[in-house]
Amino acid sequence: MRIDVITIFPEYLEPLGVSLLGKAQERGLLQVHVHDLREWTTDAHRTVDDTPYGGGPGMVMKPEPWGRALDTVAPPDAVPQPRLIVPTPSGRLFTQEVAIELAKEPWLVFACGRYEGIDRRVIEEAGTRMRVDELSIGDYVLAGGEVAVLVIVEAVGRLLPGVLGNADSVADDSFAPGPMANLLEGPVYTKPANWRGREVPPILLSGHHAQIARWRRDQALRRTAERRPDLIERLDPALLDEHDRALLAELGWTEREGRLTRTTT
Repeated sequence: MRIDVITIFPEYLEPLGVSLLGKAQERGLLQVHVHDLREWTTDAHRTVDDTPYGGGPGMVMKPEPWGRALDTVAPPDAVPQPRLIVPTPSGRLFTQEVAIELAKEPWLVFACGRYEGIDRRVIEEAGTRMRVDELSIGDYVLAGGEVAVLVIVEAVGRLLPGVLGNADSVADDSFAPGPMANLLEGPVYTKPANWRGREVPPILLSGHHAQIARWRRDQALRRTAERRPDLIERLDPALLDEHDRALLAELGWTEREGRLTRTTT
């Protein structure tokens, strides 16, 4: 996969060169190119923003530098065209499902906005020749899109074939498709079995794989019910077994009209 990031703070993206993503680049599994938007300005002050039409606070990123940057990084005659990702709090929510979708793309370009955002015409014009996704990493506001790019690229990059040492690791991730869909991953343990008087749950030392899998699912259900009840509400009751239903009932959940609702507070 190739990733291009356009930003006014290239140094912000330096973490993309360390840890798993850095090793993936060394092994040729991932290419990351970071570009300074100011390289496409034409004035002495390298201006990238201006006041908003219609008034109001803040500044808006100018279309001219962005247009030239996108034309250079992803030329209009390039085949195929990349998928453009614009991090913004007004975008659709970035989830594990979206990460899996993006991991199938050969080329992603990220446009890091600042101030009040990028002039809307840049997004509209780009959309005439490439797919554009405006994505939000949560219901809060950051100073710019760089932090969101770090989040999205790491979530996507670790899904690429060969990046993780054990490809099966992603199957047990929180929100992973299959048994973990809409569930948070439960607690994990490693050696020693006794640390400061705290014991590893005996079931994990038993060697009974089916029972261990059952325990892990129970822990995932308990943790999700406690910390993210909104995710429990999204579970499809038809996909729950009798044990799941009994545990959720114990935790104060019941099925009503084809969906799970809390019976206690």
